[in-house]
Amino acid sequence: MKGLNAVLQEVAERLKDNYPYGDPLYAGQMLKPPHAVARRAYEMALKINPNNHALDGGRASSAMEKEAVAALAQMIGWDIHLGHLCSGGTMANLEALWVAGQLHPGKAIVASTQAHYTHQRIAGVLGLPFESIPCDRAGRMDIPALERRLAAGGVGTVVATMGTTATGAVDPLAAIVDMRRRFDFRIHADAAYGGYFVLTDNLTDETRLAFELVREAASVVIDPHKHGLQPYGCGCVLFHDPAVGRLYYHDSPYTYYTSSDMHLGEISLECSRPGAAAVALWATQRLLPLVPGGEFAKGLAAGRAAALDLYRRIRADQRFVTGAAPELDILVWAPRAKRMSDASALSQRIFDEAAQRQLHLALVTLPVHLIDVQEMQRDRDTIICLRSVLMKPEHQAWADKIWTILDAATTASLAKR
Repeated sequence: MKGLNAVLQEVAERLKDNYPYGDPLYAGQMLKPPHAVARRAYEMALKINPNNHALDGGRASSAMEKEAVAALAQMIGWDIHLGHLCSGGTMANLEALWVAGQLHPGKAIVASTQAHYTHQRIAGVLGLPFESIPCDRAGRMDIPALERRLAAGGVGTVVATMGTTATGAVDPLAAIVDMRRRFDFRIHADAAYGGYFVLTDNLTDETRLAFELVREAASVVIDPHKHGLQPYGCGCVLFHDPAVGRLYYHDSPYTYYTSSDMHLGEISLECSRPGAAAVALWATQRLLPLVPGGEFAKGLAAGRAAALDLYRRIRADQRFVTGAAPELDILVWAPRAKRMSDASALSQRIFDEAAQRQLHLALVTLPVHLIDVQEMQRDRDTIICLRSVLMKPEHQAWADKIWTILDAATTASLAKR
């Protein structure tokens, strides 16, 4: 086609304006390169361009989606389930909370103050009350505060975050499950980030127990496009009780004719959905099964090991203060300073200095109680911290290099102060 090469060349030039997301020295945001098998399977499916709304538009890819989703359900311990893929965690959480609202109309949805902001926004879209529950010093939902709120009545759903975006904290699901014996509410596990860690063997006992109890939730969200090695967007919503499918029931005069089996569009709020995403996920899980001790699980464990390694180095350095030890593969820390405002400014300088040395971190604003600020003057209620997401398996081998650059960037920033 005339002009094709010129346009693609322009695209290539435009795409140079990016951070090196696939490089081990990129440790900023939740960006993990898709596996080669996912990319290739996605490209194969694009030639057909299936639509997984109905079997009329995606026969093979719909079957692959059901198999891939069943593997995710089995990973958390469910043999019976209802679920499907969607564009990401936001849409998956929307569907889970929509079902919760249908079953507990007018009752409040509660989540921790460190839960993703999407829950409050979704509750607003659904016209449901939303309330935030304070966090403890580790960034997890405060159980005594939750108990007091449940005792007051009117709560329909408790959102347990299995890996917060800011710090990777995992809500104490064991205590939440125990409270369900005394109070009537639904548990929704937002495991968009952390869900796959159910497969790893290097978590603390408390965190391990929380993931083992994800199976006790009524609904679960997992994002394969985070730790699942998939291209964006690929999220998944799972329901333990298949009977919730009745809430989705609708009729369509122009689809659902080619099979008497349930079509994916009949259990989804979304209509058109890319079958290519399902094909890519199916292929990845075929190559890298979701089993403890497998190659996929070892990659997750390597990222966590890297986070623990870097955390130990930072904690032993008197130039820094830290938050709680990482529960997954995310850690936060801040430079020590006289005032918290000074520490926040210094975090920005270290961030910039590290980037100049090709180490790409992130910044996060946290409540003061989540960081051990020690003798710092509290001239503000929040502190800007450095944040690292060590989600690539390669990060374990690159820990020395990451620390060397961070050390140099910190030294340079302190010299300029």
